[in-house]
Amino acid sequence: MSGQILRTVIVACLVAGAPVLARGQAEAPRSPTPAPVSAPVRVQTVAGGLEHPWGLAFLPDGRMLVTERPGRLRIVGRDGRLSEPLAGVPQVLARGQGGLLDVALDPRFADNRLVYLSYAEPGEGGTAGTAVARGRLGEGRLEDVRVIYRQQPKVVGSNHFGSRLVFARDGTLFVTQGDRYDYRDGAQDLSVGFGKIVRINPDGSVPRDNPFVGRAGARPEIWSYGHRNVQGAALHPQTGQLWTAEHGARGGDELNRPEAGKNYGWPVITYGVDYSGARIGEGTAKPGMEQPVYYWDPVIAPSGMTFYTGDAFPDWKGSIFIGSLRPGLLVRLTLADGRVAREERYLADLRERIRDVRQGPDELLYLLTDSRDGRILRVMPAAPR
Repeated sequence: MSGQILRTVIVACLVAGAPVLARGQAEAPRSPTPAPVSAPVRVQTVAGGLEHPWGLAFLPDGRMLVTERPGRLRIVGRDGRLSEPLAGVPQVLARGQGGLLDVALDPRFADNRLVYLSYAEPGEGGTAGTAVARGRLGEGRLEDVRVIYRQQPKVVGSNHFGSRLVFARDGTLFVTQGDRYDYRDGAQDLSVGFGKIVRINPDGSVPRDNPFVGRAGARPEIWSYGHRNVQGAALHPQTGQLWTAEHGARGGDELNRPEAGKNYGWPVITYGVDYSGARIGEGTAKPGMEQPVYYWDPVIAPSGMTFYTGDAFPDWKGSIFIGSLRPGLLVRLTLADGRVAREERYLADLRERIRDVRQGPDELLYLLTDSRDGRILRVMPAAPR
């Protein structure tokens, strides 16, 4: 293609709002937006009466810990009964998208009973930032609670906090974060925490092998950068690699496989446009910036993510499941050679915002519905086992 023709194509794409790729770079695979289908499942309500539940974790005895965005942490009994809110939970900024977010158990929970919480932590002058605290699960409370990580700096605003907590196989903790919406350019700035995935030790210290340790002007806890608002994260069951699902703007939700030190482009490159319809950044690709594994346009508004490894649904083994807040359903991705080979969408008839997806110790899927009267749902095979 001649230079003049290439310039003409680029101008035409810009006028039409179509993606513009850097020379020699291929476009990431786009979701075909399949129509929802019926799944061979039954859905049972385990517990209700939860106010905007956000994160779920299974205790060794089969009970569950569930967070509610206004700032409550509860234990859900095996019979579905909710405990009173546990004492000792840190104060949260419960406004907009902020509040109490994810919950995770220490890999050595049976020995130390440590629970980790991510949340929007209020600061001075109406500011806030993503934070992580840990405490020991006691009788009706968290004990010895300590903040082990704070996104820096805290800023005014109530959007795009992230945040998922995932323990790696080596015992380090990944914390996904958002770009804080009005501060999106900070996703490219290594001196701030906006739009970053960080990797810390369970006590909050920084692993010595993090990619930016010792680099002047860079925060040493950063693992990867150029993210918008990551609200889904899980480890691949075979490789142990972190995979994430990330909110784009209008068109441009992403499935990523974040690697150490790499730049995932936001807001310089994206497959989405601003909510006004205005173009964001420079196009969809740029040298030195990573392409997503897969993207959605229109969006699914992803939140919550798990790899299914059980035998209750043999045909689903190895699939990724992601919750959708909009249009509100359960998304299944089949992988082949590290790529998305097929997408299916289930449970649209629930008409619910799916905030979290977890695999239970019984090898069934559990979902959180994000509403003022939120529920924990159990997804079971259609026929009794």
